[in-house]
Amino acid sequence: MPKKFDRIIKGGTIIDGLRTPRFVSDIGISEGRIAYIGSIRHADGAEVIDAKNLIVAPGFIDLHTHYDSQLFWDPYCSISGWHGVTSVVIGNCGFAFAPCHKRDQDRCMLTMARNEAVPLQTMKAGMPWDWETIPEFLNSVERVPKGVNILSYVGLNPLMMYVMGLDAAKSRPATKAERSRMRELFIEALDAGACGFSAQFTGTGNIQRDYDGTPMITDTMSFEDLAMFAEVLRERGEGFIQIACDLETAGKLADISGRPVVWNILTVTTDQHGARALAHRPVLEWLNSANASGLRVYAQTMTMNVGLSFTMEDWNLFDTDPLWRDATLGTREEKLVRFKDAAIRRALRESYDAGNGPIAGSTEAAGTESIECLHIVETRTAEFAKYNGYTLGELAASQGKHVVDAFLDLVVAEDLKTQFETPPTKYNVDAMRDIVRAPHAIPGTSDGGAHTKFLVQGSYPTVYIAEMVREHKMIDLEEAHWRLSTLPAMAAGLRDRGVLREGMPADILIYDFDQLDVLPQEVAHDYPANEWRRVQRAKGYRYIIVNGETTFINDVCTGATPGLLLRHGEARQPIRSANAA
Repeated sequence: MPKKFDRIIKGGTIIDGLRTPRFVSDIGISEGRIAYIGSIRHADGAEVIDAKNLIVAPGFIDLHTHYDSQLFWDPYCSISGWHGVTSVVIGNCGFAFAPCHKRDQDRCMLTMARNEAVPLQTMKAGMPWDWETIPEFLNSVERVPKGVNILSYVGLNPLMMYVMGLDAAKSRPATKAERSRMRELFIEALDAGACGFSAQFTGTGNIQRDYDGTPMITDTMSFEDLAMFAEVLRERGEGFIQIACDLETAGKLADISGRPVVWNILTVTTDQHGARALAHRPVLEWLNSANASGLRVYAQTMTMNVGLSFTMEDWNLFDTDPLWRDATLGTREEKLVRFKDAAIRRALRESYDAGNGPIAGSTEAAGTESIECLHIVETRTAEFAKYNGYTLGELAASQGKHVVDAFLDLVVAEDLKTQFETPPTKYNVDAMRDIVRAPHAIPGTSDGGAHTKFLVQGSYPTVYIAEMVREHKMIDLEEAHWRLSTLPAMAAGLRDRGVLREGMPADILIYDFDQLDVLPQEVAHDYPANEWRRVQRAKGYRYIIVNGETTFINDVCTGATPGLLLRHGEARQPIRSANAA
């Protein structure tokens, strides 16, 4: 035991992430690592944190985020960093910003602006774009101050566009030469520390669309091209895959690569976009069978009630319906013109009456998923103020209009600024218990950094502890922290994260179990270019520690930025002091 520690966590109830029964002890931290777990004298630490009656646990690991741009202006990748997340993985669903030719930078940002609803002007103002290749991008991430650790996939959309060009990548398989070049660049990225690849391989009817309404590159790519990347991982014996696809494809990729596959998404209600997901029990049965046969496939889960708040100025999640997708593309002015167009309205009404139309979230209580169940939260004009709290169905009935006309008349009159909400989605507790206890399910799918004007899923770890453990008692804390930290670290191949053990980096949470909770949503005007977002803060986290440095005390940021770029494959990441050059 060292004679002196940088800081001591004294008398906390330790949940180590390994399913070990909880125990009360001290933790000594030196040079960013856990140097000792056991009884320590107060005098042996430069700083002593009193953790009596508090839980001491490993920091949470979020495998599914889109902080690829936000990390350049927000070191803590909030809201994730506010909710105990100490490591995030970026580059999910095939979306990323490297490799990218200078001429394609705007096009790459437009994809994220439409698909993941990251404001274009914010990205333009907040990103340095001091890279072209993936190694250069990772070096840029390494240089920027970070309050959390960052791990990165290779997103296949920009890689394929970089080699093939946008039009070719969306219209045909790669040639032999193109495939060879993509292979070279993928290997170069893995050598630089990328953790694997990600893709959205869901066909041309997917809700996640490019800025012009066309499918994403990876939704049109050939399976042979996709399999090539998996073959590289098998040859190297490292890395993992994140993919949104059918289960059969996920199994094939696990077989080809020999590596873990994180599949999206397993839930009992809707996905994070409000679209109904596959029934959970057949998915659980498939996962059990696949893993029993030797395939390593994990399901990323949604373990929260999904609620979406939006205005038609920014909304992009009606893309499952071709007519609504075409009507909602473009600028505000272009949308207003289409919403007033008699022929477009007639087509939307006819489609609605035929039983089609956009999905507006899972609404089992309301008995419908159509737009008539949307709630009017806040109108902007005196004319419509009396309709606050109405559903669109109630608005239409009161006005004697078709629901499509009532909806479009309202948003046109208010310049697209009317605020709507999908009906509250209450998950079935017994069904959610099935998912929470499933052996191959990883909590997450926060989409952190994306859709920030619509949802706040980055609060999921706090909700998981408060609801799944404390309120519903689905699992105990030992199991919960294994699933929130250790299991995602194992899936991602992070050899030195996710547990509290001597010699490991000190990514540590200290929180009040009884007080841990989420606060009400609020709007924050804290994005570059004066853009706003929806946020949800936490309460109950007494200390959040990253690589041995305290980043939050009583949910207030300290300003320390000890986060690291985690280059995949390094067994023991060097810990750099927050004050190091």
